[in-house]
Amino acid sequence: MAVMDEGLTQALIPLAALVGIGFALFQWFLVSRVKVSGWHGLDNGYKDKLIEDAVEPEVGLDSDEAIAKCAEIQNAISVGATSFLFTEYKYLGIFTLAFGAIIFLFLGSVNGFSTKSQPCTYDKGNQCKPALANAFFTTVAFFLGSLTSVLSGFLGMKIATYANARTTLEARKGVGKAFIAAFRSGAVMGFLLAANGLLVLYVSINVFKSYYGDDWEGLYESITGYGLGGSSMALFGRVGGGIYTKAADVGADLVGKVERNIPEDDPRNPAVIADNVGDNVGDIAGMGSDLFGSYAESSCAALFVASISSIGISHDYSAMSYPLLISSMGIVVCLITTLFATDFFKIKNVTHIEPTLKRQLVISTILMTAGIAMVSFFALPSEFTLYNFGTEKAVKNWHLFFCVSIGLWAGLVIGYTTEYYTSNAYSPVQDVADSCRTGAATNVIFGLALGYKSVIIPIFAIAVAIYVSFSLAAMYGIAVAALGMLSTIATGLAIDAYGPISDNAGGIAEMAGMSHKIRKITDALDAAGNTTAAIGKGFAIGSAALVSLALFGAFVSRAGINSVDVLTPKVFIGLLVGAMLPYWFSAMTMKSVGSAALKMVEEVRRQFNDIPGLMEGTAKPDYASCVKISTDASLKAMIPPGALVMLTPLITGTFFGVETLAGVLAGSLVSGVQVAISASNTGGAWDNAKKYIEAGATEHARTLGPKGSDAHKAAVIGDTVGDPLKDTSGPSLNILIKLMAVESLVFAPFFAAHGGLLFKLF
Repeated sequence: MAVMDEGLTQALIPLAALVGIGFALFQWFLVSRVKVSGWHGLDNGYKDKLIEDAVEPEVGLDSDEAIAKCAEIQNAISVGATSFLFTEYKYLGIFTLAFGAIIFLFLGSVNGFSTKSQPCTYDKGNQCKPALANAFFTTVAFFLGSLTSVLSGFLGMKIATYANARTTLEARKGVGKAFIAAFRSGAVMGFLLAANGLLVLYVSINVFKSYYGDDWEGLYESITGYGLGGSSMALFGRVGGGIYTKAADVGADLVGKVERNIPEDDPRNPAVIADNVGDNVGDIAGMGSDLFGSYAESSCAALFVASISSIGISHDYSAMSYPLLISSMGIVVCLITTLFATDFFKIKNVTHIEPTLKRQLVISTILMTAGIAMVSFFALPSEFTLYNFGTEKAVKNWHLFFCVSIGLWAGLVIGYTTEYYTSNAYSPVQDVADSCRTGAATNVIFGLALGYKSVIIPIFAIAVAIYVSFSLAAMYGIAVAALGMLSTIATGLAIDAYGPISDNAGGIAEMAGMSHKIRKITDALDAAGNTTAAIGKGFAIGSAALVSLALFGAFVSRAGINSVDVLTPKVFIGLLVGAMLPYWFSAMTMKSVGSAALKMVEEVRRQFNDIPGLMEGTAKPDYASCVKISTDASLKAMIPPGALVMLTPLITGTFFGVETLAGVLAGSLVSGVQVAISASNTGGAWDNAKKYIEAGATEHARTLGPKGSDAHKAAVIGDTVGDPLKDTSGPSLNILIKLMAVESLVFAPFFAAHGGLLFKLF
């Protein structure tokens, strides 16, 4: 038995979650102290005028009119983002109810909707709850996961739109104050998401336990619905938000920067509000739902695999809760780590921003390694037995420490590799920028080559993590390695959310006509945020690979497959089709962005041509028409890629059986990870190559600039090509590979009982 008893475990998990929520609220309180007072020019959203307090005089003072303008722009962004998400969530509400009914009908029909107890799948000597009960509780877990995922994204968006103008105003006091406002706001999102995800999962398990009693096999099988709910919402949030933001971004850049030669976020550009709204619905709400989905799935995979081990059969609650205790320790570690950025070290100038953010990753990883050792020693028995595809495997508690730790450190390797290939401080991006001298074509060639090359080290890191963790603790090892990579999710999300908040702050400063000094500070914050956003995407993709492999192992186990033999035709055809799916999915999302951007470019051109005085700044553009184009395009276009991902496992499992479905999952995992990493890094590199030329910080950059030069125009074209790669297709692919795996696991009992209809006929 473990050193910790059940009572202590039951107390520590909710305590850690409540500490996380309390810390998030405290950070929000600190951000809200950037003073607000009544502003009568606004009649909805935030009815406030943001005002400065204690501005250091040397930074430069801006007029009350500029401050009022900041509040007005913040309100427009907030209203736009809120209305888009509410519309999106109406569609998702209908989908959730429909898919919940499918889960109940499919799983309930496994034993013909019988209410009688059935022999357990793994512990044959005992009786387990009926399949109908599993169907009901899996559906409830699916609804809970969906709701928590939507809540994670929505809260993140509200926090970001609350903080963006406050960050702009804090920039007048210097770079240190602005950084802390943006980072604290990111931390609010990170801690709320990590703590809410943990708390809802903990409460769900305990409520379900009151019915299941000693049937832990059925209990943790039904909990997998939580992961499915989280990821299905994330898919639509990521795709819908990604199409919205990139349609606006591409339209604003092509007409504004290339054709009209006006700055980014210039208020004369009709697409500028839609672009800033997009940052919040795509990069904040989408990323929040995405990482919540990864967290929920890795927890569910680890819990399911543990439930069919000696831990589950002997009902050792503390050992069973090991994944939740790792997440609890992660919240405490991230809390300490955050203080290093906000309280222990002060940022004095812009060169300190990026090192401070990167230091967050290193500090959290080192502290978490010590935390994992404590949890592994106290929560786990010194030795226990795992069932590994029909064979038994003895595992010691220190084996699990190495499994979680290798996932954690592999995440750091992926993060730093991503940074090397996407930051303009290093030679890969500088080479891409240099290639702009000869035009857009060479820029595109260099960027694609960089993306393909950037796949090598992350894949080796994932491969080593898989080999070591599987050798030590079979599929459970891989599941907890994924959890290790996500254990510092609060810090990862804080760094990630910081980027779009800073980007919005820069946009607000430009639109409000604030001084050049302030714009310089917000640009420096944004440039650092761009790289950290790429690091966040690297983490999301790396963890998705481990999560989906763990879910794949759980699916194979639950479906009763002893081995997956690629030489059998059933499996091989699945492998080929699975490897093709990421390309089909990417084609859909890229085309959707292209079509929406086409409409956006035409609308922005029309306004510049038809509205007299727009270019001179004497007339206002029609922002609402551009917001409508992005909204309509994203809501329509998110349905086909979503249907592709959700229907593939159902159709394959029902008509072709579990072996072909195993092939599809393996193929999509192997292919999807490569495409996702290369797409994200290519887009990130093109974006930072453009920023490298615009900043003109080095002699080399100045020879390529200034803004408006031929090299800069080539860089802008590369950036617009990369936009849908890094913010729509790339990040959505990691949801594709893990969502298909968790869906297959949830429906595994049905596929095992009734699947393979075509092969049964012929």
